[in-house]
Amino acid sequence: MKRYVALGAGALLILGYATAVIADTPSVDVKPIFKSVTTVTGQDLNMPAKPEVTAIVATFPPGSRLPVHKHPYPHYAYVLQGVLTVHNEETGKTFDVKQGEFLIEMENTWHYGINNGTVPVKLLVIDQVPPGTKTNTIPKESE
Repeated sequence: MKRYVALGAGALLILGYATAVIADTPSVDVKPIFKSVTTVTGQDLNMPAKPEVTAIVATFPPGSRLPVHKHPYPHYAYVLQGVLTVHNEETGKTFDVKQGEFLIEMENTWHYGINNGTVPVKLLVIDQVPPGTKTNTIPKESE
């Protein structure tokens, strides 16, 4: 019986110590940066069933530009560094996405991104596509 009392007291000491350590741990700071149910142009999101998720970091040196392309599925981008200028080929409108900003790119709309700045643009890009889909970017063929 004494053995069980000693084990119980030991467990309480350990639990008390663990609770004190957890209480002294700094709390995690959570700051929401984005929330939306539509793309940057107001389109409803076209989510594939049971999507495969891919995340990459894309770096655009100053002056670089992507070819005109479109995305058939959600294509998310968070700007880690620099300013990316996005040009919508169908409307002729252009907008900038700056460091710390997030967007859901337009779907099935011809567009391109360009770095007009003097520092590299770094993007965290996340795609959701049907399993086995090679890419979420369809380049526009030269006419």
